[in-house]
Amino acid sequence: MHISFLIHNAYGIGGTIRTTYNLANTLAEQHDVEIVSVFRHRDEPVFRHDPRVRLRALVDIRDDGADRGHAELRRPAKVFPRAEGRYEQYSALTDRRIAEHLSSVDADVVVGTRPGLNVHLARQTRRGPVRVGQEHLTLDSHSPALRATLRGAYPRLDGFTTTTEADARAYGTRMRLPGVRLAAVPNPVPAPGVDPADGSGKWVVAAGRLAPVKRYDLLVRAFDKVREERPDWRLRIYGSGRQKDGLRALIDDLGLYNHVYLMGPAHPIEPEWAKGSIAAVTSSLESFGMTIVEAMRCGLPVVSTDCPHGPGEIIEDGVDGRLVKVGDIDAIAAGLLELINDDAKRRQMAHAALKDSERFDPARIAERHEALFTGLTARGGTSRVGRVRGSLHRTRGALLGGAYAVREAGRSALGRGRAA
Repeated sequence: MHISFLIHNAYGIGGTIRTTYNLANTLAEQHDVEIVSVFRHRDEPVFRHDPRVRLRALVDIRDDGADRGHAELRRPAKVFPRAEGRYEQYSALTDRRIAEHLSSVDADVVVGTRPGLNVHLARQTRRGPVRVGQEHLTLDSHSPALRATLRGAYPRLDGFTTTTEADARAYGTRMRLPGVRLAAVPNPVPAPGVDPADGSGKWVVAAGRLAPVKRYDLLVRAFDKVREERPDWRLRIYGSGRQKDGLRALIDDLGLYNHVYLMGPAHPIEPEWAKGSIAAVTSSLESFGMTIVEAMRCGLPVVSTDCPHGPGEIIEDGVDGRLVKVGDIDAIAAGLLELINDDAKRRQMAHAALKDSERFDPARIAERHEALFTGLTARGGTSRVGRVRGSLHRTRGALLGGAYAVREAGRSALGRGRAA
């Protein structure tokens, strides 16, 4: 099977990029796989890809890239949704290059990895390949304007995946996707290339973007309470983002500069997880929870807020981690202290976390994607709604392309058929 992934920028850093590489690398053991990146802004990708996975870009914006300064980059995109968060990076050039790629793609399955690209996929992929959209965030995280655009485009897809069951239910009940096979498939997380944590380090570890949704301010305040009871423990927070200065000021105000450390980004992150004994997640929203699984795969129990959507589907409360109330500083501190003060419970949960997280191994997740792709290709590709709407869309495209006479000839032939 030839599988082609379409991604925003395979040369960057981010959860969707890491997930796509993990999945593509595993599928490449049995299939012909390529990753098509809309943009290329550096010479080499950050994440490693299997030599069997072909990687190419549609728009080269490196300093010496062929498309740097291209006139079409200054013209706005018309296909990529205006309400999509990455809209300002897209242009008439990306519209054209993506359309050229999708109209000629030689693949059995084409996979889109963000809403704007899924819209391109639905509207512009040639007849034949199976079209599968992926949601790496959540339906609720999108604006009403974007949801309206997706509601019009997504019925043309053949399949659609979310990372959680909760989000799959949201799409199934609110988006009207007749004929589209909907599946919840979690993100793959490979086994780390380091030994699991031994539980001896008196470190709590957190990792992710320093963004408001991660609520690291709550974690810092909760750790102030931890420090009062257990001053021998420390907290490391890995990541970068616009909240760095505010968090630094909060740490200083609370006198935690010897207990809480902003470590900056780390790649790979696995050795840093393995230095800790507990992981912490204090988000108000998690579309999945990659860092939760990463920490568990390194042998750390995770204390996480029970926020929508991922943590509750990953952590079994009291078995391999703790779920605590969202936004509650006292609950976060209590969850951390429960494991800090009970060495036996912490080690028991660490062992369970290591075992339970094996279900996210790329080989297991790839099997689920493979089953979805195989079922869709056996069904024959484009859904009934997709065939009808795709036909109408191609007719409109033909008109714009100067094929009015061809369309009229088709209408005449149809009229003769009815008359007969």
